[in-house]
Amino acid sequence: MMQILFLALCGLLTHTRADPGARLRLGMDIMNQVQSAMDESHILEQMAAEAGKKPIKGITNVKVKDVQLPVITLNFIPGVGIFQCVSTGMTITGKSFMGGNMEIIVALNITATDRLLQDEETGLPVFKSEGCEIILISVKTNMPSNMLPKVVNKFLDSTLHKVLPSLMCPAIDAVLVYVNKKWATLNAPMPVGQMGTIKYVLTSMPTTTASSVQVDFSPTVQQQGGNTIQPANAGEAFEFPEGYAEGSSQLLLSATFLTAELALLQKSFDVNVHDMKIGQLPPQTTKTLAGFIPKVTKAYPKPKPLVTQIRINKPPKITMETGNSLLHLHGTLEMFAVRRRGKAPVSLFLLESHFNLKIQYSVRENRLQMVTSLNRLLSLSRESSSIGAFNEKKLTGFITDYLREAYVPVVNDALQVGFPLPDLLDMDYNLAELSIVENALVLNLKLN
Repeated sequence: MMQILFLALCGLLTHTRADPGARLRLGMDIMNQVQSAMDESHILEQMAAEAGKKPIKGITNVKVKDVQLPVITLNFIPGVGIFQCVSTGMTITGKSFMGGNMEIIVALNITATDRLLQDEETGLPVFKSEGCEIILISVKTNMPSNMLPKVVNKFLDSTLHKVLPSLMCPAIDAVLVYVNKKWATLNAPMPVGQMGTIKYVLTSMPTTTASSVQVDFSPTVQQQGGNTIQPANAGEAFEFPEGYAEGSSQLLLSATFLTAELALLQKSFDVNVHDMKIGQLPPQTTKTLAGFIPKVTKAYPKPKPLVTQIRINKPPKITMETGNSLLHLHGTLEMFAVRRRGKAPVSLFLLESHFNLKIQYSVRENRLQMVTSLNRLLSLSRESSSIGAFNEKKLTGFITDYLREAYVPVVNDALQVGFPLPDLLDMDYNLAELSIVENALVLNLKLN
């Protein structure tokens, strides 16, 4: 059951870099979803159906019916794992050793802890429950009242205390097997469009506290060609912020990890813009450009269309501080004058630039989405010019408007691919509440 979570995670351990790129805190709100595992798998009903095939001394034609909907209670054991208790009830019927119809109504608890083993073939975790016990809460029977109490007690002890464990404890194992299937793709590569994959791999053994299980991931970001993108640095420290309800669940994604993901899209941020009319900008011609650089008029007395080429020449970088996240882009901006009769455009100038975009985060279809808007043009320097020297600072306003109207939509279009989130227990991330803290994005997970 819940151990499924704690133990499954342990089985995926790997020796990778020490700093986690993502951190998951699973509280009891998410853990209690194992209730649905028992409901969906109908394990107890299946156990009841099998009961009629098992001989019980003193009863023939055994049937188990009216199995109550189980109630599962989980408790974290700090430093150990999870304790689970399944409360249920049922009616056992058949013909007694006295010849009459017999009915026993039982309410009971099934308690167990789980231990993790690793499948030698797949390397994935497998679960084996241990210490399964059946605790009888109440027993009612229609056995004749004139029977001696000792006879009744001896019979119940024989039929219940000896039979119920073999009948009900397999339900614990069966539920674990059922839930294990929901972990089968935990460490499988997940695509980011056609650019590459993200693979969530455990960094270290999950730790258990009195209120949660914490899991650290060291995600692998791999390009389509197979090259792994290494984080630019070891990553800044990040921790779960305070203020969340006890027992709630959160996922933290570090700025370092998100930066590595964006490296997959770097080539998608390169663009050649040929349009003369872009949004609210003036016509993209040499005449417009001459308003900022008079030398353009001398070189091109007659207006020529402009082509703008933007190339990102350093990996994108995401920074985060409380309430604010920026995407930093370093690259070149080169403008060309278009010539007629199929002649190649002529480069007017090449500028080195550094600008940043403000990021807004959301989740759609269980993928992290980003939308950007221009925050600030930080630097602009001239690398080359065919029209002679000029003061590139005079282009600051023109380039700022150009980036806002022409370039930011290109970035946002590339970002629509979204980034996959850890595939855990059929988690629905779409309901998560997002916030930005120092060096990390927080997804406060919510149940449907």
